Amino acid sequence: MAFTALICDDSLLARNQLKKSLPVDFDATIVTASNGLEAIDLLRSQDIGVVFLDLTMPELDGIGVLEAIKAEAIDCFVIVVSADIQPEMQKRVTELGALAFVHKPASAEKLAAVMNKYGLI
Repeated sequence: MAFTALICDDSLLARNQLKKSLPVDFDATIVTASNGLEAIDLLRSQDIGVVFLDLTMPELDGIGVLEAIKAEAIDCFVIVVSADIQPEMQKRVTELGALAFVHKPASAEKLAAVMNKYGLI
């Protein structure tokens, strides 16, 4: 069953790399956002099943997005894709409801493993 996935990263290069790394059997329409405010607007206006979320962005960072998702009870899966590998940050995003934390740049193998674990592919 197809659904919509959101890739949120302030870097066009990173958004494109992540999109190319998604498994070929991932049956989703991909939308993108270049900052957290755009992501929240999309989450409020569309039925998005999964969000691939960077943490360090202008306007509103990934933590702000996770806090908004939690506060507004937006129903979606969140996979954080970030270069910030600090254990405290990984713990924080998990506490805010993220399913997984994938180190950037995300490899196709790692994405597939995480997505398979949560039934997304």
